[in-house]
Amino acid sequence: MPESSSPEPSALCSTIAVAHSALGDRAQAESLAQSLGLTNLGVVRPRDVTDFPVLLFLDELGLGLQVTGKGAPGPVRAEFVTGKMGYRREHGGGAGQLVAKAVGLQKTRATLDVVDATAGLGQDAFVLASLGCRVTLFERNPVIHALLADGLARAAMNVDCAAIVERMRLLEGSSIEWLAQSEIEAADVVYLDPMFPHRDKSALVKKEMQVFRTIVGDDEDSGQLLASALEHARYRVVVKRPRKAPAIEGPEPTTRVEGKSSRYDVYSIRALPSR
Repeated sequence: MPESSSPEPSALCSTIAVAHSALGDRAQAESLAQSLGLTNLGVVRPRDVTDFPVLLFLDELGLGLQVTGKGAPGPVRAEFVTGKMGYRREHGGGAGQLVAKAVGLQKTRATLDVVDATAGLGQDAFVLASLGCRVTLFERNPVIHALLADGLARAAMNVDCAAIVERMRLLEGSSIEWLAQSEIEAADVVYLDPMFPHRDKSALVKKEMQVFRTIVGDDEDSGQLLASALEHARYRVVVKRPRKAPAIEGPEPTTRVEGKSSRYDVYSIRALPSR
């Protein structure tokens, strides 16, 4: 998922508010609204809200990004315990997964330090951490950062996920700034999944993904991020792209790992250690 652009506070305030259900955590909702500078609507039903197109909505299952209005789809969450990620954790194929191949886990027994510079909802970072990597995550969009922090907090309380989350460290701010202030070899692998401009509206058939894009926007500085990653990665940089999308502006990838709908552009700097 992308490290998205941080929207202007005024734009964010007119688009999104915080609310909770009767079973949601009131104190958490109040704290979240205050930290993001958003309106706190208190206890509401999303279908009854007309002033804001999107809510950060707390219910008994945690924090979700919820479209408002009648007939709206369910919330988007950072979910690691159940659903798709729960199934993937148990039956995902281990180091044979595409992201694991791209990072190089089949070629080394060493424990890799990975920086996920565009964490989004943290799914790829969680997969890498489940395979033994130590992962530092950055998500500069405050709304998506809040979703990810909530998902990791809930996963940390699950007996099957706690050890995985211990290998994940979520930091605030921009990964570009962090890399610029770091030593040259700040991580073994830097992983990028930038949001790129969609020209084809058919690629956004799901309404919830349209809302997600409305919140996060496009990554206009992906070329700068790639250049910085190449300067600070020890072994390789991995960039996730839609399968038919162009590569990020910059040097040509060393190799590619392709799937049905996406691919991973691999920029090798030096060989991974065998152990």
